[in-house]
Amino acid sequence: MADNVQGAFNLTFRERIEFFRQLKMLPSERWDDFLGEWHDVGFTVAGAKKLALLTDLHDALTRAKSLDTFRDEFNTIVARHGWTGWTGEGTERGRAWRARVIYETNLSTSYAAGRYAQLTDPDLLKIMPYWRYRHDDFVQVPRPLHLAWDGITLRYDHPFFKTHYPPNGWGCHCYIEAAIKPGP
Repeated sequence: MADNVQGAFNLTFRERIEFFRQLKMLPSERWDDFLGEWHDVGFTVAGAKKLALLTDLHDALTRAKSLDTFRDEFNTIVARHGWTGWTGEGTERGRAWRARVIYETNLSTSYAAGRYAQLTDPDLLKIMPYWRYRHDDFVQVPRPLHLAWDGITLRYDHPFFKTHYPPNGWGCHCYIEAAIKPGP
């Protein structure tokens, strides 16, 4: 995903931006402090235990024009807050990796939430009441389960989408598309 996310945080569809701006700050110690529905309402970065640090990271993501611009700001924020103890902090490569993980994770989840808001628009649902699960063919190491779900088309209110709406795990690039009827 590294190359195709350059500048993608600047996708300006209203629903994505609204979702990201409304997130509540959730300081955390570990990546698994907040799971499931918490990510629907909260912004968290593993190991970012101070609200000021978390707020600065959120604001930097909001302003980022690309992964590179976020990385520059990430390094400044880390130094300003004296943030230590996070995976990768000891090397330039580790810092670049950590900034990419934060950037891509938040890009993916906010995009999916914005897309969900669009897909659940009552006017669209009248015309296209089915959703099709799609696997991103550009993923270098596809997950077999995600490949198996590719093309599943069900009504938007089917229980499948309560548990399978993407992203489905860290680094998932699957997506949902609206459809008029079931089938390909």
